Parts: sequence; structure tokens; C-alpha cells
Amino acid sequence: MDSVSQWVLGASVSVAVMGRRVPIWQAALVGGVCGTLPDLDVFIDHGDAIRNMTLHRTESHALLWLTLISPLVAWLVAGLCRQRVAWRAWWPAIWLALITHPLLDLMTVYGTQLGLPLTDFPYAIGSIYIIDPLYTLPLLVGLAVALWRGGERGLRGNRLGLTLSSLYLVWSVVIQGVAGWQIRQSLTGQGIPTDKVLVTPTAFNTLVWRSVILTGDRYGEAYWSLLSPSRPLQVTWYPRHPELYKGFRGSWYAERVAWFSHGFYGLREQDGQTTIADLRMGEGEKYTFTFGLGTPQQPDPRPQRLPSERPSLSASFSALGERL
Repeated sequence: MDSVSQWVLGASVSVAVMGRRVPIWQAALVGGVCGTLPDLDVFIDHGDAIRNMTLHRTESHALLWLTLISPLVAWLVAGLCRQRVAWRAWWPAIWLALITHPLLDLMTVYGTQLGLPLTDFPYAIGSIYIIDPLYTLPLLVGLAVALWRGGERGLRGNRLGLTLSSLYLVWSVVIQGVAGWQIRQSLTGQGIPTDKVLVTPTAFNTLVWRSVILTGDRYGEAYWSLLSPSRPLQVTWYPRHPELYKGFRGSWYAERVAWFSHGFYGLREQDGQTTIADLRMGEGEKYTFTFGLGTPQQPDPRPQRLPSERPSLSASFSALGERL
């Protein structure tokens, strides 16, 4: 999720746990900082673009490591705040601010390795877009009420914001299941296999859902809207070029993208080299994470992430309106 959502979630959780034991602004500041800390791993350069992508959300997002480090952070915070509040009182608030970060990231489609060191599997529910105002606004309003009103009324406003945002996450999972069922029913009616289908929300909402369908040497893309659930799916097909993968068998980079994307990847030849794209993020033939692999004869020793065109906000909202 975006940094604003992570900051305000950490702040709201900390305020809810600390209550009136410390000033509300202080609990919000500590929680917001702790809620942002895990994403500092984005500044680590692992040597190439594919490592940077697949090693983001690893140790810094692991529930075990965050749990183990939380008492130390609580002790430091208690010392810095110079309040007569023991670190044991800060501990639950800081622990929750830290672990709710990867748990919220889990709701997106990217992939979060929160099981380290026991497993490096990139877990992803994919029921919410990385920016969704309907999730963030209740948290912002509730926290603002807490800071403005103070006292028990302010704390109730903060708890209400947390409750509404959490219920929105539950809604996203439920409607994702409905969308997935409807999409598979429609695909089955068209004689299209449904054993490899990904269903994720489109930008800024949970009303229009994008599906990616893998069928051998091609992949399809279709959209389903809650406002017209019975409309037959219109699938647009694109070549996936699985034959190009044969030349890169044994390549750590190609296999890493294939693993991280849970098999939802596509290849093509572009500008004299083979490229590989994660089909989960983007649409059509324009994807956020596309990498140049070089050629089978001369593989690129340090694959670069290729620039991707991002539509303007006006174009995004125009497309959303049509799909609704």
C-alpha cells in the first residue's frame, strides 16, 4: 500500500492502544513512524532491478523479525519520550504498528514474504489496489478527530475510523470472491479454461475487477464490473511467447520473475533482446515491472527495469468510468 495509508494506519493503531496514557499527538507520531519503517528497505540496492523487486518486502516485512525487534523499539521510544510510561506499555502499540504494515501489504497483489525465515513464499491476496481512497479516508478522518477533539470522544472517532477501514478490507475480500466466481462462470460458458486465472481490482476502487487468464501460449485480459455483473466477459488476447523462456532455462533472473509472479509472466522480443514482464501489475501490453534479459547467447548480467508508460489520472478515471 501507499506510504500515506501505512503511516496513518500505524498512527491510528498506536493511538487506539495507548489511549490517554500519553498525549494523542505523541502516540500518533510514534505509530506513524513505526508504520513506515518496514518500507525503508526500498532504499537498499541489491545489485540489479530483478533483485530489487523480488527482495523488497522480505526481512523488513517478516512478522517474526518485527515481533522480535518491537521490544527494543519500545524501549527506545520510552526513553526518547521521557514520559512516566514504561516501555512495556509502548510495546503492544509499537508491535501492532509494525506488523499491520506487512499485513496490509498482504492485501495487495505484489507479494510479501512475511513468513521469513521459515518460508520465502511471496504471499498476496490481491483484493485491494495499492492506492484506495475508500480505505485511507476513514483512517485519516478518525485520526484527525482524535487529534482535534482529544479525550474519549476523539479516541472513539479514531476507533470508528479503524473499524470502517478494516470492514472495507473484509468487503474487498468478499467482493473479490464474487468477482472471481462470476468471471470463471463466464469463461466456462465461453469454453475457456479457468485453471489459471488471476482476479485483482483496478485502480482506486473495488467495483471494477481485472482478470488475467493464462492458456498456454497466450494470456487474456477481461474486466468485470459490480454494476453490470451479468454482462458477458469480453476477453482480449495477447501472445505470451512461452517458447522464448526455453532459451533462459537455468537463468536465475528469468526463473526468479516466474516464481515471484506465481506464473503470471509474459515474454517478448523487443529492441533486439528478450523481455519478461509481471502480468499482475499493469494492463494490455504495458506493465509496471518489465525487465530486459538480453539474449540466450548473451544474457544481461545485470537486468534493467524497462520504462513503462503510466496513464494520466484523467485517462485512468475515464477508463474506470467506461468499465463501471
